[in-house]
Amino acid sequence: MKYLALSLLLVSMSATAAYDIKGVSLGATEKEVVRALPSAHCKKLEWESHAADRRCDDSRVSFGGVEVKVTFYLKKDAVEAFDMRFDTSELDRFIAFLKTRYGKPTSETRDEIRREGKSARKVHKALWEGAGERAVLVAQLEKGRASILVSRGAFDEEIYKVR
Repeated sequence: MKYLALSLLLVSMSATAAYDIKGVSLGATEKEVVRALPSAHCKKLEWESHAADRRCDDSRVSFGGVEVKVTFYLKKDAVEAFDMRFDTSELDRFIAFLKTRYGKPTSETRDEIRREGKSARKVHKALWEGAGERAVLVAQLEKGRASILVSRGAFDEEIYKVR
């Protein structure tokens, strides 16, 4: 009986593990976003989209010891996605933190993209997936900023689609 209870606890812990920032995960309400990040500024989305109708922005949030800028995208008062942007000089430290927080990525690559007449671009990509949710990190190493988009459903395909 003891082992069954422990097994159920471990399963429930892994089932509740979610992609989040400061305790705000996908599905949270705007009120929860503002409670966790009191300096967040929320407003109606500036363009028409099936993916979201509001956004909340915060310019300085510490996440895993790395300063990030975060934007939450909400639809019908539920967070559908959030985007974190950070300095690429913090990439290795940020990815190490994400691995402790979100687990091992489904995939992770470092590629060099070469185009004729242009200097090569080095890109680091990492993907975490599970239960219809995903976190996609992309960093062009020669640029100053990197980002990770955490979303569910077809958010990344719908957010900027012209209607």
